[in-house]
Amino acid sequence: MWRVPSALAGVFRERGISNVDQLVCLLDNPAEHRLAGEVVEALLNHETYFFRDQASFAALENDVLPELARANAATRQIAIWCAGCSTGQEALSLAMLFAEQASQWNGWRISILGTDISAKAISAARTGHYSQFEIQRGISVAQMLDYFTEHKGGWQASETIRSLVRFQQHNLLDSPPLPARFDLILCRNVLLYFDPATRAKAFARMRGAINPDGRLVLGAGETVVGQTDQFVSASRGVALYRPQSTNVTSTQFIDQPYTLRARA
Repeated sequence: MWRVPSALAGVFRERGISNVDQLVCLLDNPAEHRLAGEVVEALLNHETYFFRDQASFAALENDVLPELARANAATRQIAIWCAGCSTGQEALSLAMLFAEQASQWNGWRISILGTDISAKAISAARTGHYSQFEIQRGISVAQMLDYFTEHKGGWQASETIRSLVRFQQHNLLDSPPLPARFDLILCRNVLLYFDPATRAKAFARMRGAINPDGRLVLGAGETVVGQTDQFVSASRGVALYRPQSTNVTSTQFIDQPYTLRARA
């Protein structure tokens, strides 16, 4: 609650009000139907950067993705959902992991979906354009030059990685987005803002969206312990979890993801 007044300062100025009580009164007015969206945007934390939490990405590269490759060898397809993706750096970081091992993934159908409740964040993610400050956070100079092109005012993500990713506005508490069955879900630094009941609902939504042998990655300060029985730990080192065993079966992809080919 400590950050609410400062986060809403812009809304207060625009609406000519000075406190939360006045804001609540406005929200009760049916004529102010757009105000709720403005409040949500103001309260969201969009902090993100490329390869945030190196330990998690190392586990993905060295352990999780190879495991998924073995499990999905027959279909040669992997679906990943980045829930709460903000302005897209996390999803593009995953795309870079695949691009850097292009020969290994040659012929595979890789689908990375980034979702966020913020329309503004998703709009920014879809452009694939990042400022000089944003591009320097988390990636090496070599990665910057390999996967981004410098333009006036910033850097543009290359088609090589953008083709692996699509972005969609989505509320984590709603029904899972298509293809609705994912091999890997990243939901990092999102659940810590939820109360226990809302967090439990989010876990249930993700459990309904993950394949039986899939993996869930949470933020370093998040856990399923004492929060849900939908997932159990899959690693002692990072916040990596697997779904509790059920009879849920995998389904085919509904979208048509890009096929990654090795670079010459």
